Amino acid sequence: MTAARHAVVWRAVHWGWREFQRAGLVTAGTPAGRAFKSFGRGSIMAFPPGSLFGEHAMEVGEDTLIGQLVTMSAGILPGQDFFGLTVLKVGDRCVIGRGSHIIAHELIEIGDDVWTGPYVYITDQNHGYADPDTPIGLQVPVNRPVSIGSGSWLGAGAIILPGATIGRNVVVAAGSVVRGTIPDRCVVAGVPARVIREHTAGGWRPSADPARDPVGPPGDR
Repeated sequence: MTAARHAVVWRAVHWGWREFQRAGLVTAGTPAGRAFKSFGRGSIMAFPPGSLFGEHAMEVGEDTLIGQLVTMSAGILPGQDFFGLTVLKVGDRCVIGRGSHIIAHELIEIGDDVWTGPYVYITDQNHGYADPDTPIGLQVPVNRPVSIGSGSWLGAGAIILPGATIGRNVVVAAGSVVRGTIPDRCVVAGVPARVIREHTAGGWRPSADPARDPVGPPGDR
C-alpha cells in the first residue's frame, strides 16, 4: 500500500469510527436510554459501552457522563424481574471514568457530582465463604448495600467493596480498597483505605490516628 493510499484509508477509518461513536451514544431519547428505569436529560453514555444489563432497575440523573467501556449491571442475569425496585442509582452531574464497573445486586447509590477516574470497581456483592471445603465460586454470595456521598472523587483503580458507606466530599486515592464507613470531608488511601487527612474546624489536618480502620462489619476484618 502506498503512503498516499494508506493515508486515505487511515482518515476513512478514523472518520468512520468517530461517526459510529456519535451514532452509538446513549441519551434519554435513544432506545437504549429508554430501556433504563430513568435516564436524565443531558446525560450521555459513551459508545462503545461495556456489559450492560438490568437497565430497568437503574436510574441515571441529569447531565451525567458515563465513559467508554463502562460496565453497569443490575442483578445476576439479563431480564431479571426486580418488581419495580431500583438497584443502581447514579445522581446528577456525575462522571464515571472509562472502563469502570458498577455491579449491583441489592442496592448501589451514587450521589450527585460524584466523579471517578478510569477503571474504578464498585460492587455490593461478595463471594460467600461459610464452608471452607466448598469451592468459593459455588457458595451463596453475600450482598450489602453501597452508598457514595455527593461531591466525592474516586481515583483511578479504586475498589469499593460491599457494605461501604462513603460520606460527602470524600477523596478516595487511586488504587485504594474501601470498606466500612468513611466520614464526610476527608481523604482516604491504602488497602484497606484509611483516613489520612480530614477537614476540621481549623481546616485541613492530617488524621489524628492515621492507622485507624473505617468502621466495618466483623466479617470484613
